[in-house]
Amino acid sequence: MTSPVPSEASSKSMPQWLEPIALLAPAGIWLGLLLVIPTLLIFQLSLVPGIRPGQVVNPSGLDNYLQIFQAVEIRPATKTEPAVTAFIYLRVIWRSLSFAIGTTFMCLLLGFPVAYFIAIKAPKNWRNLLLVGFVLPLWTSSLLRSYAWITILRPTGVLNSILTAIGLPALNILNRPPAVYIGMTYSLLPYMVLILYASLEKLDRRLLEAAADLGATPIQAFWKVTIPQVLPGIAAGSLLVFITSIGDFIDPELLGGASSMTLARLIYNQFLGASQNWGFGSALSMIIILAVSISIGLLLKYGDRSSANL
Repeated sequence: MTSPVPSEASSKSMPQWLEPIALLAPAGIWLGLLLVIPTLLIFQLSLVPGIRPGQVVNPSGLDNYLQIFQAVEIRPATKTEPAVTAFIYLRVIWRSLSFAIGTTFMCLLLGFPVAYFIAIKAPKNWRNLLLVGFVLPLWTSSLLRSYAWITILRPTGVLNSILTAIGLPALNILNRPPAVYIGMTYSLLPYMVLILYASLEKLDRRLLEAAADLGATPIQAFWKVTIPQVLPGIAAGSLLVFITSIGDFIDPELLGGASSMTLARLIYNQFLGASQNWGFGSALSMIIILAVSISIGLLLKYGDRSSANL
C-alpha cells in the first residue's frame, strides 16, 4: 500500500507572497536601522533652531535652512578695520561643489587614457596585473595617503627639494586649494579607472574598423564611435566620484588648511566644535543627503549598471 503523495500546496513551508518579504527582510531591517531612521532623526533636528545636546527636540520651522542664505558679520583681527558681511555658508557650499566638480573633471581627464590603454592597447595577459597595480593605493588608509601628500607638498618636502635641485623655484601648495585637488584626485582616480575600464572592455571594435573603412580619421572615430559607446560608463564614473568627493573630510582637512572649509568640515564644527549647533549642522547634512540622492538617481538612470558589477 503506497502512501499518498503530498499536494504542492501542503509541501510549501510558507505562502508564496511571503517569500519575497522573507528574502528582503534582513536588508530592509538593516537599511531601516542604519539609513532611514538616522536620516529622519537628522531631518527632525534640522527643524529645531539652535538645539544643543541634552535639549528637548521641538521642531518649529525652517530657520536652520534660512540661516544658510543669511550674511554673517566678519570681524577683522584688528579693531581699526571695519567689520564686513559675507554669505559664508553659501561660499562653503560653492567651495564644496567646486572641489567635487573639479575632482570629477580631473579624474575623468586622467583616468580615461589609463583605462583606454589597459582595455584596448595593453596585452590581455597584462591587463589584470595593470589593474591591480593601479588600484594598489586603495589598500592603504586614506589618512596615510593624505599624510604622504603632506610629506610631498610641504615647503621642505620631496617636491620642492626636487624643484630646488634642478634650479626651479619652490611651490607653496600645501594648505591651499591645489593641494586639496591633488589629494582628492589621487584618492578617487582608481574608481574612475575601474568603471571606465569595464565600459571600454566591451567596446565593439568592429565599429571602429567600419569607421576607418568609411574614411574616418582616428580622432573622428574616437568622438563618433568610441565616446557614444562608453558614455554610460563616463556618466557612472563621474557621478560616483562626485558623490564621494562632495562629502570628503580628510583631504580638505589635512591638505587644505583653514582656507579650504567645506561642508563636511562645517558640519563637523557644528556637532563637535565649539558652536555645538546640532540643528544647523543637521540642516547642512540634509543638503549633502539631497545632493547625493539626486546624484544616485542620475546614476541609476543614466549610469552603466553593468560597470558596477566589476
